[in-house]
Amino acid sequence: MDEPMSTSDCAVIGAGPAGLTAALYLARFHRTAMIFDGDPSRAAWIPESHNCPGFPGGISGKELLGRLHVQLAGYDIDVRKTRVVELETQGHSFRLRAADGTSVVARKVLIATGIVDILPDEAWIEEAIAAGAIRLCTICDGYEVTDARIAVYGPRDSALGHALFLRTYSEDVSLVCSDDGLLNAAQAKRAREAGVRVVVGARGLGFDGRRCSFVVSGGTEAFDAVYPFLGSRAQSDLAVALGAECDESGALLVGSDQMSSIDGVYVAGDVVSAVNQISIAVGHAGVAATAIHGALHPNFRRSEH
Repeated sequence: MDEPMSTSDCAVIGAGPAGLTAALYLARFHRTAMIFDGDPSRAAWIPESHNCPGFPGGISGKELLGRLHVQLAGYDIDVRKTRVVELETQGHSFRLRAADGTSVVARKVLIATGIVDILPDEAWIEEAIAAGAIRLCTICDGYEVTDARIAVYGPRDSALGHALFLRTYSEDVSLVCSDDGLLNAAQAKRAREAGVRVVVGARGLGFDGRRCSFVVSGGTEAFDAVYPFLGSRAQSDLAVALGAECDESGALLVGSDQMSSIDGVYVAGDVVSAVNQISIAVGHAGVAATAIHGALHPNFRRSEH
């Protein structure tokens, strides 16, 4: 049986860097905010980030999220450890129903649900990510694999661009095609001119506790770092069900104020059609929260005397 509904200025769906930052801004605007923290943040995968501003020694994703939660603890923010399963309009507001049976009415909604990476289906995948043998973001940690032996693993059409990008960091970059097709003439020319080696027919990705390797014709090949680019899924279903516009990958389209095509629904972080970076996600959050504050009825401070 559903519990009675509560009302909030803004419901924040998602508790990664974007959602937590937006909630912080809203609380500091003296707005009531509620966070739905029902799914793990992609940031928790990061073993150590060295391009997150302000942490010269690096910081893990889990530690960063922990620090954000500690920072939020100083404000009156309702954090709910459940996921939103339904979002619908209710007059000029929104009704959210959560998996735990609770329902909330919010005047505005911020969606910061991120994306889910499609990874090799291996029992050791989390261990390999923690060890840095499997890496998920070329922009984030390409510097850390400077002059290493690197493999980019994925469909040739989408993975080639990532392999070319990684040539900035190493001259030993291989494109390991997850499909059996060959590069077309233009693609093959780009790979050849950039010095990217193309491996077709690789099978059996393995991990020995330190490095990953592929079974190839004639034996196995080990790499210091493997970047799998097998695709990802934007967790945009709630907004899309309301009619929000998205790109071909499902990432949501927004305006300069981070509002989606649905009035009152704002978006921040990796679920936006943009570059996926912590610094960009928190920037989205600041812009969105400020726009939300401005769009709500004024909350002018009044003396109690």
